[in-house]
Amino acid sequence: MGMLILLIIIAIIAYAILIYNRLIAQIETIRNNQKQIDIQLDRRFKVFESLINVVKKYMDYEKTTLKDVVALRNQAQQAHQAGDEKSRIEAENKISDIATHLNVVFEQYPDLKANQNCLQLQEEIVSTENKLAYAKQSYNDSIEMYNANKKSFPATLIVSAFQGKLDFDFPYWQLSQEKIAQQESYTVQL
Repeated sequence: MGMLILLIIIAIIAYAILIYNRLIAQIETIRNNQKQIDIQLDRRFKVFESLINVVKKYMDYEKTTLKDVVALRNQAQQAHQAGDEKSRIEAENKISDIATHLNVVFEQYPDLKANQNCLQLQEEIVSTENKLAYAKQSYNDSIEMYNANKKSFPATLIVSAFQGKLDFDFPYWQLSQEKIAQQESYTVQL
């Protein structure tokens, strides 16, 4: 009888350790996915800088755009350093809005539109925005999985016992409605 109770206690402890480790792995996945977003955000900023340098001789619009992008980027980095993810997300989403409207501006400048460097950089911005949307979706998906697991029973008991290590409230990155529609209507071109 005493051996059975001991085996049950060991099984409960082993199960609790398994739940704890699974939640830690999910938290680390979320943090890794956030790092992937950071990589794409840095890449996007560098591409913007390059594009604006190419565009400088063609238009005055880039001065305002560059100032806006730099100001928003600084705002995002300050928020990131302060741990204010919501403000960071807002600033980065505004940069995404600027990126989506660049093609309209380029239509006004035929010489610029034909410039090979400019075309490559425009493609890089589109590619980076797509990678960024994918990274945001992966991040949001990992948060969904983590939240579902931490709220399930008996994981909720383990989370409440180790709140400092297991109970986090990660902010979601919002995908624009255009990106969501684009992902939902994606088709393979043959």
